[in-house]
Amino acid sequence: MNNTNEMVVEFSSVASNERFARMVVAAFLTSTNPTLEEVSDVKTAVSEAVTNSIIHGYESKDGMIRIKAVVKGRSIYLEITDEGVGIEDVKKAMEPLYTTKPQEDRSGMGFAFMEAFMDKVVVESTYGKGTVVKMWKEIGVIKPQFE
Repeated sequence: MNNTNEMVVEFSSVASNERFARMVVAAFLTSTNPTLEEVSDVKTAVSEAVTNSIIHGYESKDGMIRIKAVVKGRSIYLEITDEGVGIEDVKKAMEPLYTTKPQEDRSGMGFAFMEAFMDKVVVESTYGKGTVVKMWKEIGVIKPQFE
């Protein structure tokens, strides 16, 4: 029996679709029997990635965002892709509190939140062509309270 499940969804880069993205990924994740906290973590990470695509990738202009999700056993892999302006310096963009839109009250914590709520985050971007955010999370893994 194959324990891999996959979905791809594509939607317009409008703010109201951020909620849609959170809910569709949360629904897809249910096969892993996640805790409410794990669902919340994944939804938050998806929300941050999609919001980044809308605000920074497309600069609130029309575009499409694609989410690929793969569940294998109790692991989830996500790719959030846009064909927006891209990120000139990914390393700099991933620094906590760094934002290119301070005038819009952006906190610069999007990537930091993704990294906090997911087990691994990789960002690939080509300036002028778009960005792919890849995230992984193991569901049901007990993490130490104190490290």
